[in-house]
Amino acid sequence: MLADALLRTVAGTTALLRVTGTNTATNQAELGLVTTTFADVVVSPVVMRKLRPTSQDGNASLWELLVSATGVEQQVNALSLSSAQSLFAMTLAVTVTGQDYVIESVASSEAFGKVYLYRLLLREAGQQAV
Repeated sequence: MLADALLRTVAGTTALLRVTGTNTATNQAELGLVTTTFADVVVSPVVMRKLRPTSQDGNASLWELLVSATGVEQQVNALSLSSAQSLFAMTLAVTVTGQDYVIESVASSEAFGKVYLYRLLLREAGQQAV
């Protein structure tokens, strides 16, 4: 709860995780007979910061998204997933303030054996990536 309060007090906002539907693991979906569905999952509170101040030739800027573990766990339970890692694995894009990003890596911070914060390393999504 302390992490949630901290994220909210430093101008916390919401993020949309664009996830694939759960029906994509069937043989018909693999053959293209079933249309893949997408959903936007709201996670809050989150805080975002830029890691690399200037982009270099051909490299997109990197960002760090700090996400409340309680917000992630609510969505994991709502989608009946086994873990937060499975939620992040099925995420195609992360949208924060209208800008799309792609997840590069995920790390978690723990205290007393319980995750309280997720750190997502994001890269700006180009038109071809989304």
